[in-house]
Amino acid sequence: MARATSKAELLTAADQQWVRLWTLIDSIPGGAASVEFDFDGLTLPGAHWSRDKNMRDVMVHLQAWHRLLLDWVESNRAGIDRSFLPAPYTWKNYGLMNQQFVEDAQETTLDQAQALVRASHADLIALIESFSQEELFEKKHFSWTGTTNLASYCISAGPSHYDWAMKKIKQHLKSRHSKS
Repeated sequence: MARATSKAELLTAADQQWVRLWTLIDSIPGGAASVEFDFDGLTLPGAHWSRDKNMRDVMVHLQAWHRLLLDWVESNRAGIDRSFLPAPYTWKNYGLMNQQFVEDAQETTLDQAQALVRASHADLIALIESFSQEELFEKKHFSWTGTTNLASYCISAGPSHYDWAMKKIKQHLKSRHSKS
């Protein structure tokens, strides 16, 4: 996936990755509810391989990152200075935050998680549409984006995270196939 360099490309990437993700989910034999991740015995880098146990956990994770972005932008647009990651999390320990997202959602059903992520994706698209090309892609356009641009955050919370989810699902399908 080439990194978007314009508002149009960002919207296209978000839409295309979103469609690819749901096409993959819809193609799972037995449906998304049948997915129980088991990556034991595989040497895969990253804590998320053991953190997420099922499709609900992946949906919760995606929705949580949408909400991080949406709430961060909303606060800063309203003049409330807020960092992207909520305290006490930093870029050094955000894995703990990701774990907390999953732990907090154990009572959430897959259907609920899917409805939440569909709604937050629509909110993400509306957010991107609400900004101009310059607001999205000009570095330091907003003081609250630090040394980068707003589009980088949108890419991370949207298309890049959809790609992450697809890799996880594909690895599950590959592992499941090799065990059969």
